[in-house]
Amino acid sequence: MGGMEIRAFRVGDLRAAAELLAGRHGEHRKRHSLLPGEFEDPEVALVEVTSAWESEGASGAVLVEGDEVTGYLLGAPKSAVWGPNVWVEAAGFAVREPERVRDLYAVAAAKWVDEGRTAHYAVVPDDGGLIDAWFRLGFGSQHAHAIRAVPDQAVPERAVPHNPELTVRRASRGDVSVLAELDLVLPRHQGLAPVFSAGVLPTYEEALRDWEESIDDPEYATFVAEYNGRVIGSAVGCSLEKSSAHSGLARPDNAGFLGFAAVFPEARGLGAGRALGEAVLQWCAEAAYNSVVTDWRVTNLLSSRTWPRLGFEQTFHRLHRLIGY
Repeated sequence: MGGMEIRAFRVGDLRAAAELLAGRHGEHRKRHSLLPGEFEDPEVALVEVTSAWESEGASGAVLVEGDEVTGYLLGAPKSAVWGPNVWVEAAGFAVREPERVRDLYAVAAAKWVDEGRTAHYAVVPDDGGLIDAWFRLGFGSQHAHAIRAVPDQAVPERAVPHNPELTVRRASRGDVSVLAELDLVLPRHQGLAPVFSAGVLPTYEEALRDWEESIDDPEYATFVAEYNGRVIGSAVGCSLEKSSAHSGLARPDNAGFLGFAAVFPEARGLGAGRALGEAVLQWCAEAAYNSVVTDWRVTNLLSSRTWPRLGFEQTFHRLHRLIGY
């Protein structure tokens, strides 16, 4: 490799890694200016890299050219619900040349596989060169993180223009039972083709208890869509700070979150999903958020088409690879 060395990541590499991460994030923000700007500061980026390094079970590799660190890769395991796993989170890698991701992974992943960790995940910025490098390591796209600005002007709740029989309103305690039913719709849908998610399905009783306790929580805005007087769908908005899946480089300041949306299968095609998404966007505008974030499984044909049509642009790609098959 002509003067290049790849070795195990050490604590002394943290500051150089932070410089690389700050540079990567600066390039990322040229395409997505709504992402948080503070991580362009290497001192702030250092906090994120240190957190990745100090995660339980973390390990990785660093690329050195001469006496200069020009790339790093860090991964750590998460809950066993993700299989025998290791995750490279949003702050878990940065390289001067995208192709070197492949060399770093070749070293770091050998240890992970030796440990029996064969389900690998990587959260990668929306950068064509980086995504291509990860794809050529056998990874594919699994999940999308996306953002958009709030609407310029909040619009009061109203009938959906293209379907006057469809209305959207704030949920009330009288909707608790149907909200519990709708809580089961999304995970059931995710378990079908072509998503095939292995997520645990809650029971109706569990969902009902949750809604009975949380329906009046002022930190969440729950909306329902009605068609001919019957509730057919729901959506929930809140502060992005409520989401553990969006943190660090992927958590814009003062952002709202479209955290959930579901429509009964027999009612799809009426425009309820889009109308519910628009209601959450309007609520975010009224709440004076600067942007709105959401995420979806890219194999979910419904959400992967609906949310981009509402103006969401993908910022990070969660990629996945299963070793051994």
